[in-house]
Amino acid sequence: MDFGFSPRARDLQDRMRSFMEQHVYPGEIVYDRQIAEAENPHELPQVMLELKEKARAEGLWNLFLSHGDWGAGLTNLEYAPLAELAGRSIIGPEVFNCSAPDTGNMELLALFATPEQQEQWLRPLLDAEIRSCFAMTEPEVASSDPRNIRTTIIRDGDSYLVNGHKWYTSGILDPDCKLIILMGVTDPRAATYRQQSMLLIPRDTPGIKVLRDLPMFGYTDRLGHGDVLFEDVRVPAANLLGGEGEGFALAQGRLGPGRMHYAMRAVGFAERALELMCRRVLDRQAFGGPLADQGVVREWIARSRIEIEQLRLLVLKSAWLMDTVGNSAARMEVAAIKVAALDVAHRVVDRAVQAFGAAGVSDDTVLARLFAITRALRIADGPDEVHLRTVARQELAKYTKKGAA
Repeated sequence: MDFGFSPRARDLQDRMRSFMEQHVYPGEIVYDRQIAEAENPHELPQVMLELKEKARAEGLWNLFLSHGDWGAGLTNLEYAPLAELAGRSIIGPEVFNCSAPDTGNMELLALFATPEQQEQWLRPLLDAEIRSCFAMTEPEVASSDPRNIRTTIIRDGDSYLVNGHKWYTSGILDPDCKLIILMGVTDPRAATYRQQSMLLIPRDTPGIKVLRDLPMFGYTDRLGHGDVLFEDVRVPAANLLGGEGEGFALAQGRLGPGRMHYAMRAVGFAERALELMCRRVLDRQAFGGPLADQGVVREWIARSRIEIEQLRLLVLKSAWLMDTVGNSAARMEVAAIKVAALDVAHRVVDRAVQAFGAAGVSDDTVLARLFAITRALRIADGPDEVHLRTVARQELAKYTKKGAA
C-alpha cells in the first residue's frame, strides 16, 4: 500500500487547511447567528453564500467527484484528508460543495443519468445553483432492508405515478431544493433486488406534501429532515434514473462512496473534539492544578489519539482499495469503516463533553451538536448492525467450502 500524496493533493491540503482557519472556523458563529435571526431557518445564510464564492474562486470546489469531466479528478485516497479537514467544521463540507445529500446524488447523476438529465440537474448542482434530497427511508418499515420499501412507482402511459410515505428526507426543506431522487417499487413480482427503481422528481411537482420537519436529538438542521407524503405524484417517464429494476444496484453505488465520505468526515469530527478537549483541560483549573494533570484525563487524550490514528489508517486503506481494486472488492472495508468511524468519533466527542462539564452539553461549543450528529450517523446510510453483518459474512466465507456464508 502506498498512502503517499501527489504534489497536487498536498497543495490542496495546505490550501484547504489555510482556508478553514481563515474563513470557515470564524464563519461558524456568524452562520449560527444568521440562522437564528432568519425568518425561515432553512434559508441559506449570507455568510455561507460568501464562503462558497471564496472557496470556488480558490479552486476548492466539488473535490469529492472524480467521474468523467464533472469533478476535480481526485482519487478516493487524495480526497480522504480533504474530507477530514472539511469535516472538522459542521459547515465545512457545504462550503466546498461537498456535503450530503448532494454529493451522493451528484455521483448518481454523473454515473447513471442521461445527458439530458445531467444537463438539467447535475450541472446546476455542481454550480450550487440548486440543492437536492434523497427519498428512500420510510417510517412504516425497517429501511435497513430495502426489500421492505412500500412506495410505489406505477407506469401510466408516458408518466409514472408515485404514492408513498418517506421520512428523514434530508434537504427537502431547503428553499433551494429543486430535485428529489426517490426510490420506490416498480414491479413487486420481479426478483427481490429487481423490484426497485429510482425516479428524478422536481420538488414543485403537485402531490408532494411535507408533513413536518424532523429534528435529530432536538436539533433542527438548516436543510431539514422531511416527513413527506407522495400522493399521485405524476412524473414523466423520461425522469427514470437508469432502467426499471435498477434501483437497488444504483443505491449500492450511491451509498458505498457515501459511507466512505461519512468516515472521512468523522475523522475530522474526532480531531476537532480532541483539539477542544486538550485546550480545555490545559486551561481549566481543579484540585490545585490544570485538569490535564489528572491521570484519567490524560488517558482520555492518549486513547483518543491512538483511536483516531487507527481509524485514519483504516480509512486510507479503504480509500486505496476503492481506487485500486474497485468499490465492490472493498466492500468489507467500506462496511468496517462506517462502523469504526462513527464509533471512534462518538467516543472521542463523549470524552470531550465530559472534560468540558456543563459547557459540553450546552450550545456554547460545537460538542453537543457533534455528539448528536455522531450518534445519528450510526443509523444513517445503514445502521451499524447491517455493516457488521456484512463484515461477519465475508469473514466467515473464508472458512466455508463454497466461499459463502
